[in-house]
Amino acid sequence: MKIHAFGMNHSEQILRQSEIRADYIKKPVIPGIECVGEIVDPSDSRFQTGQKVAALMGGMGRSFDGSYAEYVLLPSHHVFAVSSDLPWEELAAVPETYFTAWGSLFEGLNLKPEDTLLVRGATCALGYAAIQIAKALGCQVIATTHKKEKLKLLQDADLAVLDIGKLSDAIPKASKALELVGPKTLSDTLRCVQKGGIVCDTGILGGTGVWNGFDPIKGIPNGVYLTGFYSNQPDQTVMQEILDFFDIHRIRPCIGNIYPFSEIREACMAMEQGKVNGKIVVTISERKGEEIWMQRRA
Repeated sequence: MKIHAFGMNHSEQILRQSEIRADYIKKPVIPGIECVGEIVDPSDSRFQTGQKVAALMGGMGRSFDGSYAEYVLLPSHHVFAVSSDLPWEELAAVPETYFTAWGSLFEGLNLKPEDTLLVRGATCALGYAAIQIAKALGCQVIATTHKKEKLKLLQDADLAVLDIGKLSDAIPKASKALELVGPKTLSDTLRCVQKGGIVCDTGILGGTGVWNGFDPIKGIPNGVYLTGFYSNQPDQTVMQEILDFFDIHRIRPCIGNIYPFSEIREACMAMEQGKVNGKIVVTISERKGEEIWMQRRA
């Protein structure tokens, strides 16, 4: 596959900072869990030369070399044909982020237009995507951030709330909740939904991946449901459903910044320092990010 652009993800930061030491990581390895581009050699797969495709997960950047490259060799079961008029840099913002948001909202939460959705930890690429999808569906959205200066970034939500660690007594009860901070705040989030409500635990922005001392009998309020979403099993049908949803609702992916491949170092640093609000996209084109932004606005 010839890569035209790829999105960057928090999991790649975790790989650089600590996970690289794990025995199951192939070393040395090229990082990157998603990309968009075209087939240059279909081998014995179902694809055709020149076909537009997206790839994500399935071991990319861990079990085998990933997307921080110009070309990548991938198992065909995690490569998907895409039908979309989005330019490469916008299409690159879709695969992992929107698949995870889509799966969390519809498979995990069974989201309906009449729902009130709480997105806890909303000022991240996944949070913005979840808000965008939920509002397009017709939901009311409550979104949180733990940084006061980022409240203004949640203007698409119906209610933006500063998260000081406890929300259950500070906000209206939601019918569904998407937990992106993770086990650090999950116990409180379970008390933010009404009886019969569902909480989907998807992110670990809080830096805690395991809920130590979890007692499911006492930890989950009566009549509240807890689920999760693991994004390692995308499929062709869902990937096209997401792109069709974009077309129907005239949605454009939320992008925080675009870097040319020659500035991959700067892109990694921007992610680690939290300088970019939204999805970071890297394009293989050597056009500067500013040029791409100007064309995108036009």
